[in-house]
Formats: sequence, C-alpha cells, structure tokens
Amino acid sequence: MRRRTFLTVLLLAAWMVQTLTAATLHVGPGETYPHPAAAAADAEPGDTILIHPGTYNTTYFIEELHGQPNAWITIRGTGMWETVLGGGTESLHFINCRYILLENLVFERNTGNGVNIDDGGDYSSPARHFEIRRCWFRNMGAQGNNDFLKLSGLDSFAVTNCLFEDGGDGGSGIDMVGCHWGVITGNRFFRMGSNSIQAKGGTRHLEISRNYFEDGGLRAMNLGGSTGAAYFRPPGANYEARDLEVFANVTRGSDAPVAYVSSQHVQVYQNSFYLPERWVFRILQESGDTSFYRPVANGSFINNLVIVDSRLRSTGNIGPLTRPESFQFAHNLWWQLDDPNFEPVLPTAETGGITGLDPLLVDSMGLPVFLMRGSPAIAAGSTSITARQDFSGKSFANPPTIGAIEVAIGTGGHIRAAGSEDIVYPIPATNYLRWENPDPGAEQTLQVYDLNGKLCLQQSGHVSTVDISTLTPGLYLLRITRHSLAIALPLLVQ
Repeated sequence: MRRRTFLTVLLLAAWMVQTLTAATLHVGPGETYPHPAAAAADAEPGDTILIHPGTYNTTYFIEELHGQPNAWITIRGTGMWETVLGGGTESLHFINCRYILLENLVFERNTGNGVNIDDGGDYSSPARHFEIRRCWFRNMGAQGNNDFLKLSGLDSFAVTNCLFEDGGDGGSGIDMVGCHWGVITGNRFFRMGSNSIQAKGGTRHLEISRNYFEDGGLRAMNLGGSTGAAYFRPPGANYEARDLEVFANVTRGSDAPVAYVSSQHVQVYQNSFYLPERWVFRILQESGDTSFYRPVANGSFINNLVIVDSRLRSTGNIGPLTRPESFQFAHNLWWQLDDPNFEPVLPTAETGGITGLDPLLVDSMGLPVFLMRGSPAIAAGSTSITARQDFSGKSFANPPTIGAIEVAIGTGGHIRAAGSEDIVYPIPATNYLRWENPDPGAEQTLQVYDLNGKLCLQQSGHVSTVDISTLTPGLYLLRITRHSLAIALPLLVQ
C-alpha cells in the first residue's frame, strides 16, 4: 500500500517550541480581556490566550490570526471542561488563520455551527495548521444542517481526543469541505444526526483512525457527499473525497457505519463495526452530472470485523451511476449473532473472507468487539495493508488480527487508551501495572475485569502502581472512568 506522510501532520506538536517572548493573555470576568476575540486582536506568535472559567454566549469572529511554525498561538481553557462557549449562532469563527491550537474548551447550544474554520472564501489561500484537541462539543442548539466543527478550505490539521455528543438531526460532528492533509484520531461520537464525520468538496489525503462512534448518525463516516461545484477546493476537483485512510475505528449502531459517496481511492481497513442497523456500507453517487463528477470507484474494505443481527437490510446499499465492480473486499470476518450461516452479499468476490465462524466476542462493558484467545480473527488479516496502531494504541501483529483491536499483544511496552492520554504499562504485565493519566483533579478510577465480567481489582488516583500479583495469567479487560466517560482496553497478564 502507499504509505502517506500523515505523520507530517501529526508533527503539529511543533507549537510546543515557543519563542522566549511568548505572553499569556488572560480572558474572562475581571481579567485583561473580556472575550477571546479581544485577546486575539493583541496576540503575537507564541502567545497563549487563556480563557478562565465561565460561560461565554456570543459568536466571536477571529480573522487573520497567524502564529508561526515554531510559535503557534494557543487558545486554551484553564482546565478540563471549565470554559464553556455556547449559546450564540457560533462559538468561534476563524477566518484565514494559521498555526492555531485549541484545547480544553466546551462548545454547546449553538444555533449555527459550533466552531467554524475557513479560508475566507479565497480558495487559492487555504487556512493552515490547526490542531483541535481535548475539546467537548455538546448539545447542538438547532436541528437542521448544523455542524459541531465546520472546516472549509483547511490544510494540515488534526482533531484529536475530542468528545462530540448530541448533534443536530441534519448535521455532522465534523464536516469538511475541500480540506487536505488532516488527521482525525482518538475522538468519541455519541448520538449524532446525519453523520459523525463527513469529508466532501474535494477533500483529500485524510486519516480517520482510532475513533469510537455510538449511534453516530445515519452515516457514521460519510466519505464523500454532495457539494455544489462552486464550493469545491480545489476548484474543478471531480471527486468529493479522494485518498482517505480509515482504520482502527469502532462503531456501534448507525444506519451505515461507512458510506463511499462520489469518492475515489478510499481505503477502509481494520475497523470493528458492531450492529449496523441497515447496511454495513453504502456506495453512492449523489450527483447525476457524470460529465463532471467521476463515478465513485476504487474503494477497498479489508481486514474489518463486522458483527450484525437480523435487523440488517442488506450488506451493502449500492446506488446508480457507481462502479462497485472496482471495489476490493478482502480478509473481513462476517458474523450474524442470530444466524451462524450468514453470508454477505458483496459487489465483487472477496479474497480470504471468513464467514460461519464465531469470532468469540467479549462484552467489555457494552463494547463487545474484544476477542478471546482462539478467535478465528486473530492473525487472519491480510498483510498487504496494516494499520500503524490499533484502537487502543498498540501495534498490530504480522499478520494482524481482523478488526480494530489487536489481540496478539507483543513482548513489552505500554498501551494508550484511545481518545485519552491515559498510559498503562508494562504490557504484558507481571505483578504490577503503572497508570498515568492527564487530569489529576478529576474523579477517576481504574478497574480490571476478567472475561466473565467479574471485577478483580479497582484503584483510583493520578499516578498509580496497581498490584496485580493476585491475578492468574491470562487476558483481562481494563476500564478507565473519568468525567462519567469510560474507556475499555485489553490487558495481558503473564
């Protein structure tokens, strides 16, 4: 497979190298600046706009705010979930800005979009270099086509470790029009409307990885869309989305977890799809103008774990003016909970697919995509395409386990919980575990369960050495709970 340089986007951490003259601009009641737009008007490269606890209920427009490659401008809340921006049409609208980091902010109750980042309508000069991390988007205040995070003409960006809850009926969690070289990883989506993630309007070179979707909308990941030709970036692009990699994600529910829509060369591999309600995937062409828009083609669906039940209408939904014969299906495991004889109906013959074999699922606190030892999915994936990390942050084995979670844990190392900065080590573990988490002020708990769901031990704290000497060797499930949110991942004890 062609390995793209998505890691160059993840090097957004260069913002950490700040100039010696960087200042902190304090925002809030009784502080120097009453709101973030006022502070942005004075901000220089390397500065931090620190927003103190409170609720800010106005739309703030920030235009032409430019950090530098070694001196990003940071807009940050003082602590996790203490700074709330909401109630306006939008919370923050960035126009033609670059080298900006947003973190530790809550966006809620917007009647337009929650956060809007765009190029100011100048398609020749995109906005560039944004990172949005550890933000909480919740309770959209409108039910139409309103998006929590709207990105238009943005290049070189990352959305990491964010939480999206209760979106508008017609909107998306993240909606991209003509965006390029982006990474969306480690996020969680609950109760979305039309989509959790939508990539359209000429979007290209995107990684969507290690995200969790529960009731993620009609199409949890809408890989394409229907955009008016006037809004394409670059102008004249004849694809809605192209060259996307979608791997190590977990979905639960949704009408369809994946839709390929007017897209080209979209690769969907090593994901776990649990109980999609109508279809596993959709292949659609939403514009009838085939003189301009090329038909959706050359997608792939490889090494995915697919668990369905009798509610499924059909494996795929394929619309007219498409080229389903150009798609590749390989090494997926298909299992219907109420019919062991289930066989998927695919548009092309699958290579190395597995049907009729129980994947030996473990229900990990409502996330039944972990596998027991002996699962037919272990080491059964194709080696032609392998994700860099699984859902919980481990490396995949060679050959990989089918699905988002690698069971064949290696000889040493640590695991990082997807969607957080919690680190647990050493893995495999003997006698003790060490747990580090990024939020010492919050109520948080680490629990270890056996595969029968029995609680074996529990400990709370910031950095904990957890005595596991009483555990017999084997596979366990680790649960980390903070802010009423839970993360689950496998633990091997030797």
